Amino acid sequence: MNYSFFRVACAIPDLQVADCFYNTERMVAMAREAASRGVQAICFPELSITGYTCGDLFNQSLLIERSLDALKRLLDETADLDIIILTGMPLRVNGKLLNVAVVCQLGGVKGVVPKTYLPNYNEFYEKRWFVSALDVCRTHTVSLAGSEVPFGTRLLFEAGCCTFGIELCEDLWAAIPPSSMHAIAGASLLFNLSASNALVGKTEYVRALVQQQSARCLAGYVYCSSGCGESTTDLVFAGNAMIAESGTILASSERFSLNEQLIVTEIDVERLILERSKNTTFLPQQPEEASYERIKLVLPESKDETIHRVINRHPFIPNEENREGYCRDIFSIQTTGLIKRLKHTGATKVVLGISGGLDSTLALLVSVRAFDRIGLDRKGIQGITMPGFGTTDRTYTNALNLMNSLGVSVREISIAEAVTGHFKDIGHDPKVLDVTYENAQARERTQILMDVANECNGLVVGTGDLSELALGWATYNGDHMSMYAVNSSIPKTLVRTLVRWVADTQVEAASKETLLDIIDTPVSPELLPATDEGEIAQKTEDLVGPYELHDFFLYYLIRFGFAPRKIQALAILAFKGYYETETIEKWIRIFYRRFFSQQFKRSCMPDGPKVGSINLSPRGDWRMPSDAVCKMWLDDLES
Repeated sequence: MNYSFFRVACAIPDLQVADCFYNTERMVAMAREAASRGVQAICFPELSITGYTCGDLFNQSLLIERSLDALKRLLDETADLDIIILTGMPLRVNGKLLNVAVVCQLGGVKGVVPKTYLPNYNEFYEKRWFVSALDVCRTHTVSLAGSEVPFGTRLLFEAGCCTFGIELCEDLWAAIPPSSMHAIAGASLLFNLSASNALVGKTEYVRALVQQQSARCLAGYVYCSSGCGESTTDLVFAGNAMIAESGTILASSERFSLNEQLIVTEIDVERLILERSKNTTFLPQQPEEASYERIKLVLPESKDETIHRVINRHPFIPNEENREGYCRDIFSIQTTGLIKRLKHTGATKVVLGISGGLDSTLALLVSVRAFDRIGLDRKGIQGITMPGFGTTDRTYTNALNLMNSLGVSVREISIAEAVTGHFKDIGHDPKVLDVTYENAQARERTQILMDVANECNGLVVGTGDLSELALGWATYNGDHMSMYAVNSSIPKTLVRTLVRWVADTQVEAASKETLLDIIDTPVSPELLPATDEGEIAQKTEDLVGPYELHDFFLYYLIRFGFAPRKIQALAILAFKGYYETETIEKWIRIFYRRFFSQQFKRSCMPDGPKVGSINLSPRGDWRMPSDAVCKMWLDDLES
């Protein structure tokens, strides 16, 4: 698998202070191990050839000379590897000593990047030994390892689709880090060779810096800091390494480990490029871009095609650590949106169809919270259960129990007689269980809700979710329509999570018991008669496929614009052990066919609040012609 993934590694080698040859020996061994694992670029810590904590030994000419000899040994012993190696060393330029990063590949030095911002702390007084890149800014090449190589802070390195830039440690702490300019000039990957000592609370601060810089730059960020081999005369170094992508930490090291560590993952370069193309605030500045020198590297072959990064099966669902905050925010966005609509229209009542399923349950919970927040009587919420030909005792009972436990107004209006009369009017045989049979029920329910809303001067609150909109799993001008759709940007997988969160944290015991049973009920529109045992006969996921798969497809289609073959490949990785490859291949084709053919329903969807990065509202987030064809997308899956 490639799909524009670029495999990187942070390497924290065993280190002996001021023993250049030992340190180089360990770097060679780790570079070879990384290459065997398909790593395309490996980053070592700052001043890794000598050690960062040499102190006044940096003023010794022998140390500087031996560091050059050690670099030559590193180059000679990795000349047969196409892996890109980033290492740190002291280097004299024009009679001044600089702290630099050296980029090596295939036995040669490809470029040298000096550190710009030198720390001026009591424990880090680098200005005692080194000068800033600003002091040698007019130098463009240096003689190193027997050749003249590019030198400076405005170097970008290009390897295939990946362009990367480099900064060193304190550079990241600057108000405008060099990496910001690298990103603006086109770098999608940023490396930081660092040596940052361990202090209480510092790790969290560095982690936040790395996350924020990768997010702000829409880039991958590889941060590699010195390990426990550094001197502990006054400081301790914990071996803090992390790899981030667009604000998310993909991999990190074990701090204070006494063993060497190789942290490996992949950066999705295509994702970053697509993100930048859509982000209108991320604009290249032509003068800055023009001032960079671009150095071509060989794109290392990655013989190991496995993906090390974790592919989240449920990208819409927050992880356990963030779930409370995310669910609270989403619920608040939904309720605030409904409150504004109520205040604008002057309505004091809402009308909902309550089926005993997940979507109508969430819409009811949102309505209850909205009424509570603005001091309206819950009896103004008209919950209507409308049993039909496919309604089961389980969903019917749950609908009534939930409404009663929440204290809303409860009405029961059977649709059976009205729909039977309608069949007679249009000459439809009720024994023919076709789309007419199903949609007539959905439209009858919508008509009831709309008429009751007119009668009580209320609003019909829609229950349909984002997944149903994506698949078109709604009856046009039936459950497809409402006066305000509070769930319209909530995918099905997230609906279940939100209802569980409400059950666990927001309601009394009686409501919780009912909510938990609703969560365990199979998803169904209940438009076909139940089985002889009274069980649900029409299970949505048997017909259109598992919602967790469709939500996965939807996320990568809309959020990043990936090609179908890449989305399918990611799904196969993410759901390994859960679904067979053939199953995923089947449902992704159905997803694309339905997504394209059902745009006409999204083109006239009701208003509803956006809660996340993905929404299908035709008024802003998703503008697609209803008659676009999906042939190219299906052909891509066949390629």
